[in-house]
Amino acid sequence: MEPQLLLTFVILLITTLIFMLGKIRADLVAMCSLLALLLTGIITTGEALAGFSNSLVIMIAGLFVVGGGIFRTGLASLSGNYLLKFAGNSETKLLLILMILVALLSAFMSNTGTVAVLMPVVISLALGMRKSPALFLIPLAFASSLGGVLTLIGTPPNLIVSQILVDNGYQRLGFFDFTPVGLVALFTGIVFLMTIGKKLLPKGDSKERFRSQKEISPLELADFFHISDQLYRVKVQPLSPLINKQLRELQLPRLYHVGIIHIERRNGDKTKLAGVQHLPATSETIIKENDILYVQGTIEDIERFKKDYLLLFNKEEHASPTNLVSRDFGVAEVLLTPQSSFINDTIADLNFREKYNLNILGINRKGKYQLRNWARQSLKFGDALLVQGKWTDLELLAKDTEDVVVLGQTKEQASMAAASGKAPIAAAIMLGMLIMMTLEIVPAVTAVLIAAVLMIITGCLRNMEDAYGRINWESVVLIAAMLPMATALEKTGGVLYLSDLIIGILGIYGPIALMGGFYFSTMLFSQFISNTATAVLFAPIAITTAINVGASPYPFLIAVSVAASMAFATPVASPTNALVMTAGGYKFSDFVKVGVPLQIVIWIVMMFTIPYFFPF
Repeated sequence: MEPQLLLTFVILLITTLIFMLGKIRADLVAMCSLLALLLTGIITTGEALAGFSNSLVIMIAGLFVVGGGIFRTGLASLSGNYLLKFAGNSETKLLLILMILVALLSAFMSNTGTVAVLMPVVISLALGMRKSPALFLIPLAFASSLGGVLTLIGTPPNLIVSQILVDNGYQRLGFFDFTPVGLVALFTGIVFLMTIGKKLLPKGDSKERFRSQKEISPLELADFFHISDQLYRVKVQPLSPLINKQLRELQLPRLYHVGIIHIERRNGDKTKLAGVQHLPATSETIIKENDILYVQGTIEDIERFKKDYLLLFNKEEHASPTNLVSRDFGVAEVLLTPQSSFINDTIADLNFREKYNLNILGINRKGKYQLRNWARQSLKFGDALLVQGKWTDLELLAKDTEDVVVLGQTKEQASMAAASGKAPIAAAIMLGMLIMMTLEIVPAVTAVLIAAVLMIITGCLRNMEDAYGRINWESVVLIAAMLPMATALEKTGGVLYLSDLIIGILGIYGPIALMGGFYFSTMLFSQFISNTATAVLFAPIAITTAINVGASPYPFLIAVSVAASMAFATPVASPTNALVMTAGGYKFSDFVKVGVPLQIVIWIVMMFTIPYFFPF
């Protein structure tokens, strides 16, 4: 065995073992493997970095952005709720519907695209059912690989083996020639995952982890503080002394124990929807005639304030907390830090509005909500304050860790609020992407990049920072750093070495044994290198072997194509596995536990199925 070939196998073995131990991040392990191949001279610098310019890697990054837009706009939860009507609260029924749906979509479009699009839906559904997404994401990824075998365009290996046949003077495979074999593989996979595989999926800790990730929404937070009990809408009359006064001058908390926290202004500005402008109530805000003021306080204090300033209750006397949360405004809960300068001061003395442009709506002290005269109470360590204002000001407050700590992910909530109401736009972008990919109007990576950019331009994602934040860089780096392993195996003759070994051992047992050997070796290598590269390497050897032994090349090439797509045993076996690994909180060993038995079962079934539909 050549020294470089031996060294490549050693690096591959060490990389796999570290992956399986799961003690080090997968992307760091992949980068170390890449450096090892580079520093030992097995691959060049250009070959080592080729993975980062690979269209597949760029497409995956773009799909994360598209998936982020689907999630941000609420399209994922809307789709999930619709799907949930068919599944009810049945975990089994939901699992079955999801696997069939993703398999059918994967038959006509990118497996990776299908999983990236449906992954937010699955997570939303699982959390809504109080189930761990880890119970659904591996089946989702596996079903996409199984669905890719259903049609000619379902997965690249299908196209590769069809072209190899044409290059050698045989008839190309038709669009649905793979379908009978693919349906058997899909049925086998679904039955396995809903019975044996379901018991092997991770439970427990992962379930609790995802439950804890389901944050309280801003509206739920306002409801917990019982804000609606003391929130009123009053209208400024033409003769009111409030007109043209700054809020700073009025000192309403000190004189009336009430606070103006939001203003709705009707004006003649036609650029505003229905002539309505929503304004934050800052210390600099000037009151105008006919303004609708959102005033917080007891009914007695509100009545006194209303009488003195010639105000009228609006048609809807009580204001709903929903009016405090919009694309521009939100609420958040903040805790006082041990060293906070706010401790022992009253809210009225803090000048909080002047400092942060935010309003304090209430206090949660040891689980009890202070609803009366809270503005005059001294603050204590451990108090939680409910604050309201512009999302941008809430994000600035989150950066001030000296006095307060903002609970929850304000940036995430702001992004979701900014994208609210844009689910139809996100749906149209997603549909356009699927059409372009299915009809091959443009290359798949181009379709994804167009969709990703449109998600940002149309406001489905808040800005570029939000788009970058949606990309799972661990998955991107993992795939990009492992792609050069295929180059190393090809350059050193590693794939050919093992294939020749299998042929030498199995050739005397006839074509079915050879087909089984090719299936197994293709399946083995597809766990570590891309299914496309595996098919490119094995397909020419398979057709040459079939011709040499006087057998039909079709069953050999179908075996190579199917085996290359059955990449279940490792998270780096396919992009779909890498996509769900971090999202599902999986370890390397989880893919081994579920994937290896599934691979063996399908391998056995295919040994009977492929020769039946494609005789030797």
